[in-house]
Amino acid sequence: MNLLEKERLIAEAAEEYEHRPAEELLAFAVDTFPSIVLACSFGAEDVVLVSMLHRIRPGTDMFYLDSDFHFRETYETRDRLAEKYGIRFIQVKPDLTPEQQAEKYGDELWKRDPNLCCNLRKVEPLAKLLGKYDAWITGIRRDQAPTRANARKVEYDTKFGLVKFNPLADWTWNDVWDYIRKHNVPYNPLHDQNYPSIGCAHCTRPVRPGEDLRAGRWSGTGKIECGLHK
Repeated sequence: MNLLEKERLIAEAAEEYEHRPAEELLAFAVDTFPSIVLACSFGAEDVVLVSMLHRIRPGTDMFYLDSDFHFRETYETRDRLAEKYGIRFIQVKPDLTPEQQAEKYGDELWKRDPNLCCNLRKVEPLAKLLGKYDAWITGIRRDQAPTRANARKVEYDTKFGLVKFNPLADWTWNDVWDYIRKHNVPYNPLHDQNYPSIGCAHCTRPVRPGEDLRAGRWSGTGKIECGLHK
């Protein structure tokens, strides 16, 4: 498929699936792009997609970025999902261990330069992985943050050079939890402790009443995205 054909497919699919169920878009995605992978952070949206993909196309590749700094509960959620659905998640690690990063850039880089820390531990490893695929699936929702408000259900990811599917783009937070409860999907227990968005333990705090769902990420730094999503 050349670039022109790909652009036409993306535009047509984005329009066709805008008001159709997420499951239908996922089925289209895996049928159209055999070389496809799901990004899973083990947050609420992503566990929904794990459940859906397990029913639609068992065996679809699923990966997680292991920054070495996740909460214990996040790793436990990974293990519960793997056991329930028989999944072996692809572990994607940074080139540097935490000790090597501290030796090269100093201790607690996430406090002094969170963008560099995210780039080293998330963005660079992601770029290497996505280079092996033609498309990827994410749990982005438009109402998560202003930076995601214009996300389309199907788009071309100019940053990583492949097709990107966002099947839950038009879902609300309540939609996500309705699905989790209906299908008894394992989820991160930190969600029950006012962590709607869960990243690395160093850079994530509980959200206070009235705050944005992603207000607990990199609080006080002005940073609102890892750099994974344009």
